[in-house]
Amino acid sequence: MPKAPKEQRAELYRDPQVQQLLSKFMSGELSKLEPVYDPKYGYTYPVAEKIVGDAVGANNFLTQLFDVGVLKRELFDKFVRCLHCGSANISVHYCCPYCKSFKIDKSSLVEHVPCGYIDAEERFKKQGKLVCPRCHKELTKFDVDYIKAGAWCVCGECGKSFDIPVVSHFCRNCHRDFTFEEALYKDVYSYSLSEDVMQEAALSWTLVAPIKEFMESNGFKVESPGFLKGKSGTTHMFDVTASRGGKDQNIIVIDLASSTGEAVPEQTVIAMFAKVYDSAPNRACLVAIPKMSKDGKRLAELYKIKLVEAKDYKEAIENLKACMKK
Repeated sequence: MPKAPKEQRAELYRDPQVQQLLSKFMSGELSKLEPVYDPKYGYTYPVAEKIVGDAVGANNFLTQLFDVGVLKRELFDKFVRCLHCGSANISVHYCCPYCKSFKIDKSSLVEHVPCGYIDAEERFKKQGKLVCPRCHKELTKFDVDYIKAGAWCVCGECGKSFDIPVVSHFCRNCHRDFTFEEALYKDVYSYSLSEDVMQEAALSWTLVAPIKEFMESNGFKVESPGFLKGKSGTTHMFDVTASRGGKDQNIIVIDLASSTGEAVPEQTVIAMFAKVYDSAPNRACLVAIPKMSKDGKRLAELYKIKLVEAKDYKEAIENLKACMKK
């Protein structure tokens, strides 16, 4: 059975490479990870490459973190790769629709408003001024005497004129041409860290390590994240599981929750109770930062979930230690 995104994230938070990247967001060094364009390789992520080691690995790394919800992303750009060699070093050719040559000259069409004459801008130029070839009046005021009426192209190969060219691509790496239909047209993204994941990761790093150290010093075998199989056959994940005296004896589960608002909502208590009811550990603790809502406190007492409240991570550790000693 595939693991839920939260379970996957919990495991990834222990990965040193993931920790290295997330620490850049959490410290404020990064607010958004944007790609950098390289003419030879296309878009790359130098920050991620320094962590992972190469461009391909960096892309896979960021995609994995997006897939499980660690990172969010938004479309930054689209770019073309060569059909033949995969290079991103591409130039765009505007070609003649008749002979397909890219030897074309582009100019603007000018319309003399009073007399309605339209022609290429070069035909209006006379001794540094714009003069209508039909009525020979000087054009002095844009949008009054004259307007730009679009673009006009003349092919240097076959001599024909047209207004809309055909777009073609030329690979500077393998020197081959290809059309838009043949082009590899790729999305490229910028990445950022959501506030929810920032809290989730901070809890995992800041609280789990000292909790694990404390529990192990008291003879417990600790896993983070920890998993217990319930009576229903469902496997439940807790932020920490600790066991002592045998696999099925004296099992303690701990979940961590924080809120940027005034209090952690009661839904966290309800969610934990569903897991605890099915998996039946000996003791269940919920750490709430900065505090639990009134309804959450009432439910925790009703469900026999030991609630630990604290203003910050340091106080949470001290209060949890005191709770575990009882």
